[in-house]
Amino acid sequence: MRKPGSMRGLEELGRVRLSPHFFLRDFLYSEISIFYGIPNIPDHPDLAIAAGRRLCGDLLEPLRASFGALSIRSSYRNAAVNAFGNAHGLNCASPQRARGRHVWDLRDGNGHMGAMACVVLPWFTDRYVEGADWRALAWWIHDHLPYSRLQFFPKLCAFNIGWSEAPERRIYSYIAPKGCLTKPGMGNHAGGHAEWYRDFPKLVTP
Repeated sequence: MRKPGSMRGLEELGRVRLSPHFFLRDFLYSEISIFYGIPNIPDHPDLAIAAGRRLCGDLLEPLRASFGALSIRSSYRNAAVNAFGNAHGLNCASPQRARGRHVWDLRDGNGHMGAMACVVLPWFTDRYVEGADWRALAWWIHDHLPYSRLQFFPKLCAFNIGWSEAPERRIYSYIAPKGCLTKPGMGNHAGGHAEWYRDFPKLVTP
């Protein structure tokens, strides 16, 4: 599929279904794109679609099925939008690090396909506001889903969740306790962590 060169072409691209409940259009909104007038259109649509289908099918659909509503805060960025955001301190990773993450339509430095979205689970946000520990959700995802990277943020307990052909299985947070919660080689990485999420929903596989 070619990069759209018209509004009608972009409209058609947005209609591409990535999974039962998600379409590509759901992931194209970007405040950087809107405010600064940089079109957030995939340069390589086929790769963006392939990576997005794995992100949605393997991670977002099970989250939605298990916890209910799922809100997308930010997700796909084309290379130009991401580079502008990084250069202007707008919370975008460097162009190289963003490949295979928020920039779905470029493979990472090792040639692996990947995709990432920043999402909010209202089910957990309500509990987080009342004092729930972000690590409970992190460990539930770690024990149940084939994620590559998780990164948690204080506002709404939004989190980046990434899928990759070569999953890193790393969890980081800007919420206290900040830093790396787990990664391969750490003593807490293997085994179950059910004591953290005993009152959570069971995994529902759509």
